[in-house]
Amino acid sequence: MIYSRNRRLRVNDSIRSLVRECTLTTNDFVMPVFVMEGQKKEEPIASMPGIFRRSLDLTVKECKELFSLGVKSVNLYMKVSDHLKDNTGKEAWNKDGLMQQTIRAIKDAIPEMIVMPDVALDPYSIYGHDGIIENGKIVNDVTNEALARMSVSHAEAGADIVAPSDMMDGRVQVIREALEESGFTDLGILSYSAKYASSFYGPFRSALDSAPKDDMEIPKDKKTYQMDFHNSREAMNEVFKDIEEGADIIMIKPGLPYLDIVSKVREAIDLPIAVYNVSGEYAMVKAAAQNGWLDNDKTIIESLTCFKRAGADMIFTYFAKEAAMILRDR
Repeated sequence: MIYSRNRRLRVNDSIRSLVRECTLTTNDFVMPVFVMEGQKKEEPIASMPGIFRRSLDLTVKECKELFSLGVKSVNLYMKVSDHLKDNTGKEAWNKDGLMQQTIRAIKDAIPEMIVMPDVALDPYSIYGHDGIIENGKIVNDVTNEALARMSVSHAEAGADIVAPSDMMDGRVQVIREALEESGFTDLGILSYSAKYASSFYGPFRSALDSAPKDDMEIPKDKKTYQMDFHNSREAMNEVFKDIEEGADIIMIKPGLPYLDIVSKVREAIDLPIAVYNVSGEYAMVKAAAQNGWLDNDKTIIESLTCFKRAGADMIFTYFAKEAAMILRDR
């Protein structure tokens, strides 16, 4: 005779909901937002159906809609005009630059919206790299000083949290010291601690024109600073170093192919963990759904719930708006 029957707790939806181990809500979402120059401009990103580059005025409108749906956090990326790009990234800390204008505009329109600007030089670089190049190499410490200036500029514009995604060594400490010295003691740092050199970033790079340039004199990819996807112990080393340097939130990127890393980090630390459901993951689901191979809504919710189950506290995802509407209509 069978006394222990696991199916007793799966009899109907009410019981399944009662014993559910993790729950997905709009509070979990951070929406990446692409901003470009101009007015009343909106450009679809071909490789990411449903995602757009928008001018500042339409970005603010979109953020208002996101907030009304319960998505309270945005992660900002700029499509920088070519004439503003160089090898120093100096446009990144221009107090009147597009990023700074966008931060101010969103905070003025929706003060409660959490604004997390991306901190990396690749959108501002003529080479498409996250760091400054000298003698054909990405130089670490000089880049860190630029990232610190960028972070302080974001703080002055009103950012709530800065999100360095560059993977330079020691940059969290340099940024933290710069913020402290500038009086921004309460500003959070969300550090991309375990960011892998991944093939899943392709659509994002086309959205911002930030892929490394094909130049024999510079590295052709980002493997000298982003992590080798074969490694997991290395991720723990990166995470612990960032915590020591003053990070408040730890990011793991990409998401779905790296759930083992999310789970491993969750077991080791108590700080909040973010995970990035990247552009390639988004594009795969959308392509399969458009071909009728997957149920769009069910796959979105299942994928995002997997991040919570693995131990993530927040999810950066291009599905944020769509998922919020799915959850609302359930």
